[in-house]
Amino acid sequence: MTYIKRILTITAAVSLACASTALAQQRDQIRIVGSSTVYPFATKVAEQFGRTTKYKTPVIESTGSGGGIKLFCAGVGVQHPDITNASRAIKASEVETCMRNGVRDITEVKIGYDGIVLANSKRAKRLTLTRKHIFLALAKEIPTANGKLQRNPYKTWRDVDRSLPAVKIEVLGPPPTSGTRDAFSELAMEGGCKQFGWIKALKKSDKKRYKAICHGIREDGAYVEAGENDNLIVQKLVANRNALGIFGFSFLDQNKDRIQGSAVDGVAPTFDNIAGQKYPVSRPLFFYVKKAHAKVIPGIAEYVRAFTNDKAWGNDGYLSDIGLIPLPRAERTRMRNEARSLANNVNR
Repeated sequence: MTYIKRILTITAAVSLACASTALAQQRDQIRIVGSSTVYPFATKVAEQFGRTTKYKTPVIESTGSGGGIKLFCAGVGVQHPDITNASRAIKASEVETCMRNGVRDITEVKIGYDGIVLANSKRAKRLTLTRKHIFLALAKEIPTANGKLQRNPYKTWRDVDRSLPAVKIEVLGPPPTSGTRDAFSELAMEGGCKQFGWIKALKKSDKKRYKAICHGIREDGAYVEAGENDNLIVQKLVANRNALGIFGFSFLDQNKDRIQGSAVDGVAPTFDNIAGQKYPVSRPLFFYVKKAHAKVIPGIAEYVRAFTNDKAWGNDGYLSDIGLIPLPRAERTRMRNEARSLANNVNR
């Protein structure tokens, strides 16, 4: 069991005791916040849930993973959300914040996988990139030939590599509060950064500096923080054929008539390549449930059951139709059992 898993499962009795007072004024509608990547999947389940059960359709707000976890961990009570969606695992520091604020028992549900794509308009040439290209194009500082750093001088993709087009580097991407930004920094930026031997060596000798170099995004206009609205990024790509956008595979899948994904390290961002763990920029998706609220807010246990039903998240489920990459069957069964233990405990 991981460190975070151990933290998530302790002091349940204390949490539920505190919750009895904090939740005296009950809500009758589930409130969900968090990841813009998980948002379309959660929304689809919520719509189905509202149509097919006696409960109201949950209210879902797209705040980004970091923003959602901050709201989720702020406390127990009707003024705080019940569930937060996340396109990365919750951090140990965030769990500690939760615990300080009385949120002491959380259920983690991994729902599937997603690829992070760099897409552009179908009116432009499809790019074939490497993680090294991505790092050199977007890093705040890049290595020089003599093993030092310089402020990123590259203006066009051709400056990065002669095989790429002579088009201005302009990438629309998520802000620091986004789980997609975190995963992009770790998988794409760091994946390219550590191909420089002396920087890779820093991971052992000076981890803080290593992360600053590998995760540092340039601030000179080449990277544009475009907010948490991925649909808006898609619209901007359609309007600007020279720009690239960063978002989850589901938004590429839903807009494949207008935009196209770049290959990364020779692998295209397709459903099969992400499911087969061939695409190098992919990550798991989650949601987190506040157990104290599940005892009091109507429908939370039933919503968890609905999400973890194979009709929703299975290989042929309706979520795969909008881009969710299902968990392998054995992992899905294990995760379903863990998630539904919440429902069983609530109904005792």
